[in-house]
Amino acid sequence: MKATCLIKSVLTLTCFVLGTMSARPAPPAGLENIEWCDIWMAHANETNQPRVLLIGDSITRAYYDKVESRLAGRAFVGRLATSAFISDPVLLQEITMTLDEYPCDVVHFNNGMHGWQHTEAEYQAAFPKFSETIKAHAPHAKLIWANTTSLKVSPPVTPGDHASATDERIDARNRIALGFIEADGLAVDDLNSLTRGRPDYHSDNVHFNDAGTDLQARQVAGQIERALGIR
Repeated sequence: MKATCLIKSVLTLTCFVLGTMSARPAPPAGLENIEWCDIWMAHANETNQPRVLLIGDSITRAYYDKVESRLAGRAFVGRLATSAFISDPVLLQEITMTLDEYPCDVVHFNNGMHGWQHTEAEYQAAFPKFSETIKAHAPHAKLIWANTTSLKVSPPVTPGDHASATDERIDARNRIALGFIEADGLAVDDLNSLTRGRPDYHSDNVHFNDAGTDLQARQVAGQIERALGIR
């Protein structure tokens, strides 16, 4: 029964995302060459434990399994990992659909490592609607903002290059997000400081190896435990 419900949920969510993307009259400016979405809801038909949703990208997807293992028996953990930039309306549709289908007690969320072809001014303009969408569709949830992680090696800033990831741009996006998050009084999970300046935690310039994801999962799970009041 669990497997059947889980497969049904994944198929339903996948069809929705494909449908919304194909329904666009024209793609918005600034899409990446490959856009993707991975929604995974374990224990989809069970309600006897608190439900947690991790929203992010491939970084979130990498530490998800370890967070789920750490909270096993105390909370159900799902994920919404996506490449959609914060101003892409599809991101808001993904969030809305997931939270409406699966009410959550905690939402641990991030957006910032994709969409480098977009300016930080666009990021700032889009952030309020992004966070308001989460609040509107998870009105009773504790919200935790996870800032964006730094690179293994940040390339030098080149004048006129507005489409590359650098630690300077990551820091700018984190400052923008923090302004909104602090104004809302939300908790902050500082994943950036956790691994910054530690190339030994990286598997490539963006992603993390087992040691890095272990460290992140321990911190993420601890934040969720505090939010839920569990140990």
